[in-house]
Amino acid sequence: MIRHDTYRIDTKRRATIDHKRKQFARAPYTHQEYPHRLNIYQVPPTAEIGLEEFERWAIDRLRVLAELEACTFRNRTPAETLDYIKPLLDKWLRLDSNSSSAQACTDPRLHDQRRKDHYSHFILRLAFSSTEDLRRRFARVEELLFRLRFQAENVQERQDFVASLSFGWETVQEHEKRAFAQEFLNATPNLKKSDLEDGSWVKVDFHTVPELIEGRRVFVKAGKAYVPSKEQKSVVLAGFHDRLEQGLELTARALPRLDEDERLSPILDHLSKNFVTPDSSLADSDTTLPGAPITASSVDHISQHFPLCMRNLHINLRKNRHLKHFGRLQYTLFLKGLGLTMEDCLIFWRQSFKLITDDTFNKEYRYNIRHAYGDVGGDAIRRGRGYSPFSCQKILTEHPPGSGESHGCPYRHFSVENLFSLLQNIGVSDWEVLRGVKDDVEKKRYHIACNRVFEWAHTSELQQAKADNSWKATGLDTIVHPNTYFKRSYLLKSGLNRETGPMQGDHMEM
Repeated sequence: MIRHDTYRIDTKRRATIDHKRKQFARAPYTHQEYPHRLNIYQVPPTAEIGLEEFERWAIDRLRVLAELEACTFRNRTPAETLDYIKPLLDKWLRLDSNSSSAQACTDPRLHDQRRKDHYSHFILRLAFSSTEDLRRRFARVEELLFRLRFQAENVQERQDFVASLSFGWETVQEHEKRAFAQEFLNATPNLKKSDLEDGSWVKVDFHTVPELIEGRRVFVKAGKAYVPSKEQKSVVLAGFHDRLEQGLELTARALPRLDEDERLSPILDHLSKNFVTPDSSLADSDTTLPGAPITASSVDHISQHFPLCMRNLHINLRKNRHLKHFGRLQYTLFLKGLGLTMEDCLIFWRQSFKLITDDTFNKEYRYNIRHAYGDVGGDAIRRGRGYSPFSCQKILTEHPPGSGESHGCPYRHFSVENLFSLLQNIGVSDWEVLRGVKDDVEKKRYHIACNRVFEWAHTSELQQAKADNSWKATGLDTIVHPNTYFKRSYLLKSGLNRETGPMQGDHMEM
């Protein structure tokens, strides 16, 4: 007897498809609860959010992940990483514990925090599943973030979270504890007899806890590792790792279906590019500095605080008395971001182009400078006050320099020999730093190479700022914008605090 499928379509009849089985039918379950602060991200979110939240939440999480990755590149210890990343987590991806509220997990504030954490993880999972390299990097920093949060969780909430997991563990029975009591004591360092009475022992496949096996911290028999409660962190992290990798593989297979949605594809593409170097917008506060205003005559003096990309442009401008179009645009917008007025900018470029006449300058260059400042052009340009200074991400990914051009990022667009020559020309002579820069460049960690040079050039100032706690951790995060580089360098070298002004009462004239 043939069994008929009620959902099979007869080609000779009109197709009647249940609307619930359509591809874009509304998900039946849209409300999700978050009883725990920690999340292993097994269940995708199903409720609707706006495109603005979609992008903003993802960018906030990306800021945290980028700083975590920078910490690993700089070989920070777990304790140093936690101290460094905690203020950033509080600012961009805050997650409070249930004990912080009288309403516990039913508090709307906690629900909103955990909802943002949940959605932002899956948004970035979409963005970073396209290639094997992006999946590997994303998994590594997400595991590091989960580890930091798991270790910082209080004991009771951690136990409640572990008890809620469905990892397929086997609970060790009392008769097994009695039978292997001596083996447990011998195999597990610093294990006390009182720990044997703890009912939270679990039995897992030995290959899921390689860290414990390598350290000889658990008893193994018949392919099973007997894990006490104090060592269950490794089991939870291994389970998180396996499920994240499986989820990334499934997401990679589903990505072609997203190409049809023209709203999401540009956002996801932008986010994946930002994982090379996080994008950064320049706030108005980043263009204001204490002391005398920046003028055309002071640019030469303050160029000692420029990042290498702008230092290279300035050197070539003084050497050749000219820069090509993209070099002029990149440098003009950088100077605009420093606070140089349009009038002073016009004076600066006219004085720099000494080989041409006033008439040639007015005809070929004056309009472009005014256009960059928003003084001329369409209504949108004027309302937006011109163009924003280029971030590191934009310099790295757009308009690579050609023959005779000086713009771009030296760490990316220069050969190693030319890069070393430029660094030594501006005073970087420490071979350990140069070797580190070469390693960063070979691994395409261009913004880390730039930050390495910054830290070397400001070693004593950074030590002083950390010693007297005059700078917050968020004020010393990884630099991803040339104007941020300049401002931080200027403030540190002049003994000023980003938030409160002078630290020692001294002042540097420009």
